[in-house]
Amino acid sequence: MRGLGAYGNIFALESFMDELALAAEMDPIEFRLKNLNDARAKAVLQAVRQKTSWNSAQNAANKGFGVAFSKYKNSASYFAVVAEITVDKTSKTFKLEKLTGVIDSGQCINPDGLKNQTEGGMIQSASWTLLEKVDFDENGVLSTDWNSYPILRSKEVPVVEVHIINRPELAPMGAGEAAQGPVAAAIANAVFNGTGTRVRDLPISAEKVDWNKVN
Repeated sequence: MRGLGAYGNIFALESFMDELALAAEMDPIEFRLKNLNDARAKAVLQAVRQKTSWNSAQNAANKGFGVAFSKYKNSASYFAVVAEITVDKTSKTFKLEKLTGVIDSGQCINPDGLKNQTEGGMIQSASWTLLEKVDFDENGVLSTDWNSYPILRSKEVPVVEVHIINRPELAPMGAGEAAQGPVAAAIANAVFNGTGTRVRDLPISAEKVDWNKVN
């Protein structure tokens, strides 16, 4: 896979952030808010909490919810996202149902373009995170076409929702690949929340879940 540094880094950082929240016995969003000083960073997390009814959603049966955040490359857009999965203990599978994101790119000149860019990044990241890998053996690469290299198909795409915090008084910021890293971590955190298994290597598949831990 063509490697975006931010994708792998934020997957690791924001997965570990959830582990720290668990160790502190704190809600994952509240833990992040308590450790942030940047008002814009807090704003996207607070907005995604409100848009997803985060507090009440935690009580849903056979579900998993995960959150993640980053300021892309520490200099571009602020992005927070919540991933929602459904867990099927009988078939030992899980499904990504919904991704809800909130982005702050400063002054938003083209809201539709920003939403489209962010939605595309969220779907691309879901595909990377859940499916994409290159198989190989001692003779070389086996994933040589779109039949042997897995990508997310149209019927597998989750519901994707993007909300913009527009700040017309501030300069526009880059938003090109702001979504990819947080989405990966949010999915990993949702899988842990729903199954009790912390998956630390990608892609995240049902085969990597310890189904004996599922309540």
